[in-house]
Amino acid sequence: MAYLQMSILIYFFVVNGLYLLLFLFSCAVIIQYRLILRFRGPSEILKARVTPPISILVPAYNEEKVIVSSVRALLELNYPQYEVIVINDGSEDNTLDVLEKAFSLRRTAHVYHREIPTAAVKVVYRSKVYPNLWVLDKENGGKADALNAGTNFSQYPLFCAIDADSVLEKDALIRVIRPYMDRFQEVVAVGGIVRVANGCRITHGIVEEVGLAKKWLPNFQVVEYLRAFLSGRVAWGAWNALLVISGAFGVFKKQPVMDIGGYSTETVGEDMELVVRLHRRLRKQKRSYRIHFIPDPVCWTEVPHQWRMLARQRNRWQRGLGQALYRNLPMFANPKYGSIGMVAMPYFFLVELLSPAVELFGYTLFGIAIYLGVVYWEAVATFLILAVWMGIFLSLLSVLLEEFTLHRYPRVRNLLKLLFCAVLENFGYRQMTAFFRLRGLYDFARKENAWGFIERKGLEVAH
Repeated sequence: MAYLQMSILIYFFVVNGLYLLLFLFSCAVIIQYRLILRFRGPSEILKARVTPPISILVPAYNEEKVIVSSVRALLELNYPQYEVIVINDGSEDNTLDVLEKAFSLRRTAHVYHREIPTAAVKVVYRSKVYPNLWVLDKENGGKADALNAGTNFSQYPLFCAIDADSVLEKDALIRVIRPYMDRFQEVVAVGGIVRVANGCRITHGIVEEVGLAKKWLPNFQVVEYLRAFLSGRVAWGAWNALLVISGAFGVFKKQPVMDIGGYSTETVGEDMELVVRLHRRLRKQKRSYRIHFIPDPVCWTEVPHQWRMLARQRNRWQRGLGQALYRNLPMFANPKYGSIGMVAMPYFFLVELLSPAVELFGYTLFGIAIYLGVVYWEAVATFLILAVWMGIFLSLLSVLLEEFTLHRYPRVRNLLKLLFCAVLENFGYRQMTAFFRLRGLYDFARKENAWGFIERKGLEVAH
């Protein structure tokens, strides 16, 4: 038992050391990025002679509560040239009806070219009021299939994939496009930061006031998102080893995605699997490329407000992670794939995939050891420091990093509430999400591939 206890302690020591390293490097990158913005912000990018046009893809399945708000926000974006393509993926509710009513849709004779195989597109609609708004009504094929249909239909060299329950800030595209403006030939994908919309005041698809939810569960996720994006993806992006761009907000160069057959319909984590497969293809071809992450183009998204919905989401995320790693197993610890194979893949396997099993096993092991009286209390204290207090420390640092660099939560009471959540989430919330992820790992081993329904409350929030 002593060897098991020591193994658990070593694992947590290494993992937390890696977390701290990622955070410190992310701090340096964000500070440098903020300095660059002083000289080249959104206004300077808008003045550029050539800004590449973008196709925005919005897959929608039973999204009647949120789709109008999301589309309204997209139509108000501060960007020179773009189109919005909503893909109604066989919705069984009134998603198509509310879109028709809100945006005066009419049928068109536009030809749909199916370069990537997808479920049948039945009707193509175009708005009478907004010429850059298209709606594809297709048979149900899942989110990845809907994104592939939108990619087929898109006319511009870049596409932005966002979730129907999300709202982009008006200048989000201007901010996220900067890497393409600098190195269009090299950059193949750029991810932006995703933040929690629950509790924000949103009117007609516009975030008028940033706030926090009344319930604790969404606010715990605010801290979690800050930690994941600001302390993780920033660093991986700077190392060109980013393995996931959130399905809620990412901009991709169309042709490389088409070259690898688009999104996979055989996984529930299509966003991560696509990015890993892009790395695999481009590294194999020995091409010079970049996959970036930008910390300030904000996409606001609705997160689960109930435990059962959170459980389904985290289960699906963990299965998607397992599928993406398993489907690209030849990259693991393979020097041919550089930092992706030697660093990123092992990290995501040993830390992100296995950590819930190790963490819960650690709690169980030390609990049994205490019960049997065969534990060193120094070991218990060390475990609690590594498993709980380091989590608190990193969460507090993430909140403070957000406040001192990006400052999206201007109210002092909101900042104090987030700091309190950063402490409280480590006593129950994190352990529950670890259990949900462990169940996801089990379902991955069972080859369970169901998506799971997530109930939406809607993005229009009144205070």
